[in-house]
Amino acid sequence: MKRLYELMMMTGACMLMACQGAQVPTAFDQLNTQPDIYPDYVGVTVPVNMAPLHFQLKDKYDEVVTRLTAGDEQLVLGGQQVRPEQDDWQDLVDEALKGDSISVEVFTRMGEKWQRHAPFGIYVSPDSIDPWLTYRLISPSYVTYEELTINQRCLENYEERVIYDNMLCSTELNGQCINCHYSQLGNPQRTQFHARQNMGGTMLNIDGKLRKVNLKTDSTLSAGVYPAWHPQLNIIAYSTNNTMQSFHTLDVDKIEVLDAQSDLILYDPETDEVGVIENDENEFETFPCWTPDGRWLYYSSAHFEYRDTADRDAECIMRYKEIKYNVYRKPFDPATRTFGPREMVFAADTLGLSATLPRISPDGRFLLLAVGEWGTFHIWHRDADLWIMDLKTGEIGPFQEVNSPSVESFHNWSTNGRWIVISSRRDDGNFTRPFFAHVDENGHATKPFELPTDDPNYHREFMKSYNVPEFMRGPVAVKPQDFADALKKPAVQAKYGGRK
Repeated sequence: MKRLYELMMMTGACMLMACQGAQVPTAFDQLNTQPDIYPDYVGVTVPVNMAPLHFQLKDKYDEVVTRLTAGDEQLVLGGQQVRPEQDDWQDLVDEALKGDSISVEVFTRMGEKWQRHAPFGIYVSPDSIDPWLTYRLISPSYVTYEELTINQRCLENYEERVIYDNMLCSTELNGQCINCHYSQLGNPQRTQFHARQNMGGTMLNIDGKLRKVNLKTDSTLSAGVYPAWHPQLNIIAYSTNNTMQSFHTLDVDKIEVLDAQSDLILYDPETDEVGVIENDENEFETFPCWTPDGRWLYYSSAHFEYRDTADRDAECIMRYKEIKYNVYRKPFDPATRTFGPREMVFAADTLGLSATLPRISPDGRFLLLAVGEWGTFHIWHRDADLWIMDLKTGEIGPFQEVNSPSVESFHNWSTNGRWIVISSRRDDGNFTRPFFAHVDENGHATKPFELPTDDPNYHREFMKSYNVPEFMRGPVAVKPQDFADALKKPAVQAKYGGRK
């Protein structure tokens, strides 16, 4: 056993030396095509503080040597996987900031013949990205949902932590489901998420103090579902939703998630008062979003009049293609905490489309939307794309620079407004992964790049989706068990405070 261990150690040492001591071949044939790599980092732009981009060649070769160059810095690595270390990557990034890009040259050998693929660049932006990202990890199952977590990942390296584990409060007979995590402007000291079913309630983390609240009252449709924390005030707008799912038998999209009813409410954590913002019985109001100055509330709403009130769920399912959401906004007075009449922002239904998830850039200039042919849950719609609207000119259209042939379903702005995160299924059509793109002051974006991982093959083997990615300015410090302990306590009952 000792001899075997020594041989293993020697083999590992030799492999390390081979990787670190790789040499660029002096004789090779020049190819006109760039290497086929995964993830696709060819020509992408990355923030100055992003973790190293690790990638691998899709095709197998007898030997691979990769040279990364920026200014006076050069790094030569061997192997099918290209995995620069943090310090080496930062040296390249620092040099790239002085010039243009990190140049990547890949040399491959089959038999005795070396080839040099056409080089490509990785561009570095001086605009930093928020250092943390939160998301829910969930299996793409239509039945099982209990084995899920809310996680946080440091974008500056590969560190990942669990914020809350759904199984901490689930039992064999009573399951729990968590969803809709959110923060106030990426503040890790002000976060919230919902727990449904067993020990259900809205879990608030306000400056390190945990509270579980039941937002359902006799005068509101449900507990809070999709949240929007006011950028300055300690108040939260929610949609309340009667959500259901159905399954297609002929359509390529196999599942449909629908709201049979939905309204908007406003919650004050200091008084535990809930008030109605919008509750038109012929409108499905959902997905609230504040403007950066806190004076407007944007949201999506679909006009839908039931013909048969006996079984609304069944009628909603039968007429699902008629459900098309437009984007509206309502003025808000922070002094009186009251709203004015709604205004149309984008009449998507006139184009035969449905627009959801309004998100406004921190400078107030641009509005990002998820747009599909119908419905509210575009994550299940292969036709779903992102659209961008210039709120200064009113111009709107598909955000072609970031869209793909597959699903784009969720999106958020970084706090400095220079980066967006996109939920996309462009890799395989089944699993949602976070992609990032730089957006300049004129609304032009760079090629999206996938969340970097230490092992570049990680996402090919990881059978969970990243759900609702949100930028964070730091990590949530509350431990998962502390959240679980708070969830096991009785919920504070919110009281109804009338119309806002």
